[in-house]
Amino acid sequence: MRVKTGIVRRRRHKRVLKAAKGFRGASGDVFKQANQAVNKAAVYSTRDRLVRKRKMRQLWIIRINAAARINGITYSVLMNGLKKAGITLDRKVLSDIALNNACEFAKLVEVARKAN
Repeated sequence: MRVKTGIVRRRRHKRVLKAAKGFRGASGDVFKQANQAVNKAAVYSTRDRLVRKRKMRQLWIIRINAAARINGITYSVLMNGLKKAGITLDRKVLSDIALNNACEFAKLVEVARKAN
């Protein structure tokens, strides 16, 4: 029995071409190239979600280190002191405190100094 793929194929092509909307050149118009471009874009988006997390953590550490050095302590000594003092703030929150509440961050630095 012969199976015709007209509707199925058309739906698949439309879905891929819609996802490729805005791509430059034939990648946005021709199904074969659009399919390759959409698949590659999916690979990049998956990879770059992890890269974005990595970059944000680097940024938080840079901000914490800069604020810590203003208060006369290094990042590693600060983090070690906070761990010994039992303060379990993550780097995102510490970075926010360092950026927006300098006086509160200075208090955390003092706690870390006493714990070391």
